[in-house]
Amino acid sequence: MKKPNRQPEKPSPSKTPDEVRLNKFIANAGVCSRREADTLIQDGKIKVNGKVVTTLGYKVKPRDRVTYQGKVLKGERLIYVLLNKPKDYITTTEDPKQRKTVMQLVKNACKERIVPVGRLDRNTTGLLLFTNDGDLHKKLSHPSYQVKKVYHVYLDRPIDYKDYQSLVEGLQLDDGPIKVDALEIVSADKTELGIQLHSGRNRIVRRMFEHLGYEVTKLDRVMFAGLTKRDLPRGKWRRLAPREIIQLKHLRGG
Repeated sequence: MKKPNRQPEKPSPSKTPDEVRLNKFIANAGVCSRREADTLIQDGKIKVNGKVVTTLGYKVKPRDRVTYQGKVLKGERLIYVLLNKPKDYITTTEDPKQRKTVMQLVKNACKERIVPVGRLDRNTTGLLLFTNDGDLHKKLSHPSYQVKKVYHVYLDRPIDYKDYQSLVEGLQLDDGPIKVDALEIVSADKTELGIQLHSGRNRIVRRMFEHLGYEVTKLDRVMFAGLTKRDLPRGKWRRLAPREIIQLKHLRGG
């Protein structure tokens, strides 16, 4: 009895690294932001393998040669920098009024183009993360991930019990309802509190207390997404440890 002829097995395709959108590749190379990269692409200023590419959404393969102004662009290493922000610095990449910005404090951290994740207002101190990892930046900025932030709040007068309860139960502000995730009085005179919340709304901590008739005399962010200020003096920065990067990348949405 004849055995049936067997078809030769097809070799399994070898795995290759994922393709990257051209605007992301340009941004990772430190040239500009993704939005600005789209403009460069549309203006015909980017070449891939010697040919001008003007298609938004074009994907770069691992061995493609991308050039801008005659210079070969290389995908950058991903950088993660944590700053303990002092007062009187604004959270922006550039300021037309020539005020002090947080970028001045991290200018020597790396040659790559990094940007802050979220913001702290001028008079707020504490933790601010910088990175060129666009995917992580988007993740940490998105409300669905409910990134936890802890602040040390200093008030101009002792907090009343009813106001303490209002913060826990929730307030109605002009831009919608808000309530804390956790709240604790941390000083004997009841003027200092620890507050945890995940909202990223502008000046949210100050506005909550202002709504109740308090002035926040000092505000310090002591924890962001599990990262702390331990051994990080005011005005100084440090690179994240590998375990901290892994921790951030494994955050899950709420």
